[in-house]
Amino acid sequence: MDLDIAAAGMDATRLGRIDDHLRHRYVDTGKIAGCAVAVVRHGAPAHLSLIGAADRERGRPVTERTIWRAYSMTKPLTGVALMTLYERGLFHLDDPVARFMPSWAELRVAEEGPRGVSLVPPRRPPTIRHLLTHTSGLGYTADNGDIVTEDLRRSSRRWPGARFPSLAAMAEQLAEVPLAFHPGTRWRYSFATDVCARLVEVLSGRSFDEYLRAEVLEPLGMVDTGFSVPDADIGRFAANYARDDEQRLVLLEDPLESQYRTPPHFLSGGGGLVTTLPDYLRFARMLLGKGALDGTRVLARPTVELMTQNHLPGGTDLAHLSVPGGYGEVGTDGVGFGLTVAVGLGPVASGVVGPAGSFSWGGAASTTFWVDPVEDLTVVFMTQLMPSGTFNFRDELRALVYQAIAD
Repeated sequence: MDLDIAAAGMDATRLGRIDDHLRHRYVDTGKIAGCAVAVVRHGAPAHLSLIGAADRERGRPVTERTIWRAYSMTKPLTGVALMTLYERGLFHLDDPVARFMPSWAELRVAEEGPRGVSLVPPRRPPTIRHLLTHTSGLGYTADNGDIVTEDLRRSSRRWPGARFPSLAAMAEQLAEVPLAFHPGTRWRYSFATDVCARLVEVLSGRSFDEYLRAEVLEPLGMVDTGFSVPDADIGRFAANYARDDEQRLVLLEDPLESQYRTPPHFLSGGGGLVTTLPDYLRFARMLLGKGALDGTRVLARPTVELMTQNHLPGGTDLAHLSVPGGYGEVGTDGVGFGLTVAVGLGPVASGVVGPAGSFSWGGAASTTFWVDPVEDLTVVFMTQLMPSGTFNFRDELRALVYQAIAD
């Protein structure tokens, strides 16, 4: 990446604080093995960090071509894929999911009342908008939420496990699980984006990986993004790490023994992709470009604007709508939610620098990205540390990037 800091309107000395912070606070202290950061403003690359090791055990350094587990940073790509079908007139946001997946017509909600928990019809059926915004009533646990009792779990004919044999099987199994709340009334991080990937298959008549590759990845030149790592590229694949009880960095997944070496049967639209820093930066820049990058259009400007506005009821934030004890890849105060991306409601509401209208998401291995249309800015951060939220990279990077703006 050839930098043009002046064209980006940023200060080189202040940008250097990014490397100093990540190297001295995280890499040199052994909190993470390595990381990469890209900052682009006004279309000009302003900063590139390549720090530490991608594979500590083999002494392989982080490079621009390092392949990272995207985990939940897969979700915005799934959202874009589904919205390309919206642009073809194949669905409306407020269409019931059951219109396309009939087994969802009999979904029930686990509702707590004076006599305990009972299964009741939803006040309104879950819609595609509910899936895209995590307000469907689904969860990321086997019971979709704490309200579902052991008796109700036993009453299900089939119970979805941690892994599914296919997107189709997942959708059918989830149709038999009680929802944790009435659709549209709460926010809970969930399998919903995987269901969106299944909708891509139903609407397009193609497998999710094939459709995503043809309609999003190939047009954007995202050549290293996919659901598995070919043997020829395994030397570029980062190791994944966690911390033990004594806060020491330990190997969680060796690249040579990784599940990503084999193409999966379950094409997770919620967390299945691997990618590189340049690839994901191209995706983020496409979103900043209102659906287009380097003359190639993936979505129309109005569609991207629809995706990146706050769709939470009444314009509220996640702090007010999310289920207590729930989880997401960003903070909740002053953070709304669009169609598979979090939407900032402004620095006063969030307590974090950056204007209203910026949008973002992250992944389970502590990766994150954001797009800021006001400052004409995109930032992508890659590392491999489980779980997300171990360190607050998101807010720290925001402070470090915005303090370097010089115009």
